[in-house]
Amino acid sequence: MGTIRFFKAGDIQERIRHFVEVLGMGHIDLNRIVCIRSVGSSARYTLARCYGLGRVWQKALDLPAYYIIEIISEKYDKLSPEEKDKILLHELMHVPHAFAGGFRHHTPYVNNRTVNGLYDEYLRRMRAIREKEGGN
Repeated sequence: MGTIRFFKAGDIQERIRHFVEVLGMGHIDLNRIVCIRSVGSSARYTLARCYGLGRVWQKALDLPAYYIIEIISEKYDKLSPEEKDKILLHELMHVPHAFAGGFRHHTPYVNNRTVNGLYDEYLRRMRAIREKEGGN
């Protein structure tokens, strides 16, 4: 088993910023979301992960809540743009409205139905933005 390497993922950070702005996800503090691309993971079925800095860590380190979105490069980078977007939305949906370091679980909050619904809403908003700007 090899060593996992981690890199800051500016491209993912910008895509997350875009989604937060377009979808009006005001509960997400973009200054406390860190996006990481990992290389060398042995995870078989995982494309991305979301980590929250739990309350005990916040207290011990005297820090506010932070969230890390990790993209597993070997799997994520091969996906279509639509699949990549849905993966990032999926990970954002794990962040609760309190933004306190906790985590929203798959059932009932984060699943194919809710992710697809949010992606459809994103597409609707992007169409409206393009129409307002006079584009197609």
